Amino acid sequence: MKTKLITTAIASALALPTAVAWAQDSGESVDVAAERIQVIGSRLSVRTATEGSAPVDIITGEDLIAAGFTETAKALQYAVPSFNFPSSSITDGSDAVRPASLRGLSPDHTLVLINGKRRHASALVHLNGTTGRGSSNVDLNAIPISAIKRIEVLRDGAAAQYGSDAIAGVINIVLKDNSEGGDLSFSAGQTYEGDGEQFKLHGSVGFNLNDRGAFVIAAEYHDKARTNRAGLDPRQQYPLIDGQPDPREQTFNRKSHHVGDAEFENIAIFFNTDYQLDNGSLYAFGGFSERRTKSGAFYRRAIDDRNLIEVYPDGFLPLLSPDTNDISLAAGYRFTVSEWDADLSVIYGESEFNYRLENSLNASLGPSTPTEFDAGTLVHDELNVTFEVSRLIPFYNYSDLAVAFGVSYRENGYQVKAGEPASYENGGFDNRPAGSQGFTGFRPDSEVNESRDNTGLYVELENMLTENFQWGAALRYEDYSDFGSNTSWKLSGRYEFSPNLAIRGATNTGFRAPSVQQLYFTNISTLFVNRDGELVPEQSGTFNNISSVARELEIGNLRPEESQSYSFGVVWNGDNGLSLTVDAYQIEIDDRIILSSSLIPSDSPAVADALAAAGADNARFFINAVDTTTRGLDIVVAQRFDLGAYGSLRAQAAYGYNETKVDAVNLPSILDGLDDKLFDNVERTRMTRSVPRNSATLSMTHSYEKWTNHVAFSYFGDYILENNAGVRTKFSGKWIADVSTRYQFTDNLAFKFGVQNLFDTYPDEQLPQNQFNGIFIYPNTNAPFGFNGGYYYGEITYRF
Repeated sequence: MKTKLITTAIASALALPTAVAWAQDSGESVDVAAERIQVIGSRLSVRTATEGSAPVDIITGEDLIAAGFTETAKALQYAVPSFNFPSSSITDGSDAVRPASLRGLSPDHTLVLINGKRRHASALVHLNGTTGRGSSNVDLNAIPISAIKRIEVLRDGAAAQYGSDAIAGVINIVLKDNSEGGDLSFSAGQTYEGDGEQFKLHGSVGFNLNDRGAFVIAAEYHDKARTNRAGLDPRQQYPLIDGQPDPREQTFNRKSHHVGDAEFENIAIFFNTDYQLDNGSLYAFGGFSERRTKSGAFYRRAIDDRNLIEVYPDGFLPLLSPDTNDISLAAGYRFTVSEWDADLSVIYGESEFNYRLENSLNASLGPSTPTEFDAGTLVHDELNVTFEVSRLIPFYNYSDLAVAFGVSYRENGYQVKAGEPASYENGGFDNRPAGSQGFTGFRPDSEVNESRDNTGLYVELENMLTENFQWGAALRYEDYSDFGSNTSWKLSGRYEFSPNLAIRGATNTGFRAPSVQQLYFTNISTLFVNRDGELVPEQSGTFNNISSVARELEIGNLRPEESQSYSFGVVWNGDNGLSLTVDAYQIEIDDRIILSSSLIPSDSPAVADALAAAGADNARFFINAVDTTTRGLDIVVAQRFDLGAYGSLRAQAAYGYNETKVDAVNLPSILDGLDDKLFDNVERTRMTRSVPRNSATLSMTHSYEKWTNHVAFSYFGDYILENNAGVRTKFSGKWIADVSTRYQFTDNLAFKFGVQNLFDTYPDEQLPQNQFNGIFIYPNTNAPFGFNGGYYYGEITYRF
């Protein structure tokens, strides 16, 4: 019985880009118009989004629910053009926790906060061909959409303000805090093809705490069936009978592979509370989510040496069925000391990724092999303790200087737990491949239980020097137990020429500490490789930074990635409701960490010696190797129209451009000459061209009496993928159309019907040589808008 499911914050719906831009540029979304709010990027000042010195998108909770998407990250993708959330299939654990990124950078270059507090990252390391290979990211889909009041996306470097990881920007999820009322929604839908059926039930309710605070609890349940766009497998499936094809070849279901979205079941519960005291307030938030995902590996034919016909006479499709669990709890106390506002908080978070295999086998164990396996578990936990004080101090020309300084302590732990013996052991049967098919289990010598800690000190200043000029400065020092210290800074400013026109800009240095996943992840497995017609076992895998292979190759300890960023923008707010923002940026990153390609003894004598010392036949590892420069431009224009007797119309157009170039590849001297091996063209293309450089949205929302109609067009530009044979494939840009209509039956009850990808648009088909016998018709990794085609849904909502 499935019980699981995370909370995918089904984030159902994505903020209509329209509302996003409106909130960002005119400050008049549902949330922003009603009150001047503190926005990410300006933690000391109470201001609307456009009054800051950096671009901020605000997506309200209402908009997230309204757009009909079932994943928080996908909702953000359609709301913020510079945010990428590509689809992938047959990529092991990445089918369950997909990578997401901002401004074309790595997934781990974006910091995620909840209520302004750091959120822990997933335990999973992306290893198999996806964007951000070698990285780990926060699982946004572990946060229920029903718990979200709004999402703020700061598109600017902010490591000096918020610490490691904030090179591309910051995503801050603000939880609901209503003291009364609630909502309950049920939705269901499926693709035009008739698969991918899903339904979700989600809601929230707020309670008044003696007029001194609020307690909000939100929950979601989401069940989704798989989609499958695989082609038919034309290959021979069965051994010959007396030299003739087996008759079963004629009846075999040749759509045997699964190339599409994984099926999953999510369940999640979150809470948010605060309580006012005589001299301050107590607050807490957190939650639990669990997801069970099922996705296919490559089909093992009956004739395959990895199959046992005694177990699977017709072959089998191994199913990777991981359990993904997230828990988090934050508690804090805000109080006043003299004229200083203080905030003491403690946050703990943990991500657990348990690899499970179903419909599999270990061929080396013979016909008595199990068919289900526990292949091991990854665990990442994080503890944050922060104390901050802030106040306003009289300054030049009767203005106030906002001052804040604080100290933070963070501890990260990482564990790799071995799977059950049957998932990795070699039983010796008939010289068959060892380990569970679909994913070989973690062996005992891959087990890790390590941790590291760091302490940070920071100060921030912000001031309206004149009525027209605002400036800010931040400085942060952090000391890590494993690689030393780092100091980062930020300067920002905004000048208002008139009530309509302003310019803004910022420059900053940033850093991203190597994650504990990159420091300690290891997976060593025995693979059987065809050598001159004979299957021979090889010790292969990913070796961490403290391994003997890394020491022998003199790789040295992983160092932090360091960045230098510049941004400049123009803001226009017209008297007629028209708003326009244009922001350009450049981000230079040195010593980016990559996961290398596999090295073998023939690559060099040094590699041969290192592998021999480790008892391995090939190896890959994490290494600081690449310097890059990313340049981009974000444009958002929005307009509200009063149509009189015909209601009102909100319209928005948004455009994002980013381009990443590799400036240098820097390797240890012992690895000179292996640049093309460690960072080959496949990885270079993945880093620079696997996500669209151009993206855009055009959306309109019309409200008339009890009807609300929404139309959106989203553009995903061209992108390039490259295979190991050096074949580069360029996939052209595509427009996606989404429509929905909502009718308010009563003050409490509403119904909505919508269609995503109205015109059933698919990516370009792959070149024939990349289709694996015609099975992979569409790119199974890095597809910006997926390859499911059209989807229609209905939703009913009750508010109380």
